[in-house]
Amino acid sequence: MKLYFLRHGLAGDPGKWEGNDFDRPLTEEGKEKMAREGAVMARLKLDPEAILTSPLVRARQTAEIVATELNLSSRLTEDVRLGPGFGLGELAAILDSHSNSRALMLVGHEPSMSDVVGELTGGTRVVIKKGGLARVDLSHVVGLEGELVWLIPPAVLGI
Repeated sequence: MKLYFLRHGLAGDPGKWEGNDFDRPLTEEGKEKMAREGAVMARLKLDPEAILTSPLVRARQTAEIVATELNLSSRLTEDVRLGPGFGLGELAAILDSHSNSRALMLVGHEPSMSDVVGELTGGTRVVIKKGGLARVDLSHVVGLEGELVWLIPPAVLGI
C-alpha cells in the first residue's frame, strides 16, 4: 500500500492567534501555495484513492485544496485520528478501515507526521516541512513496515 503524508500548509502564527488552535486557518499565502502544490501533484499523477484529513481547520483546508486539484473532493474524509496525538496505533486503525485501498493520502500535523514516517521506515529521522509531502510504501501493512520512497519539500513542489 502507498501512503502519502502531507503536512498542512502555512497557517497563521499560533502566538498571534486569539482563538482556539483547532480553528487556526491557512494564511492566504498558504492557500495559494497549496493550490500550486496540488496542481503539481496532479501533474505527477499521484494516485490516492482517498484523502483523509485531520479535522483541524488548517489541515482540512489543505486537504480540500489538494482534493480539488486531484479531482478527489468526493473522496475526502475527516478523521479525528489524524489530529493531535496521531501515531502508529491510529495509523493501524486507519489502515484497518481502508484495508481494500492501495493508496491513501493522509493530511496532518507535526511532529506526528514526521514521527510516524520515521517509525514506519525503521527509525529514520524525517522532518516534513509545512506543505511537504512524503511517500511511504508499506511492505507489511499489519507489521507497519515500509520504505520511504521520497520526501518532497514544499519548494520542490512549486512553491
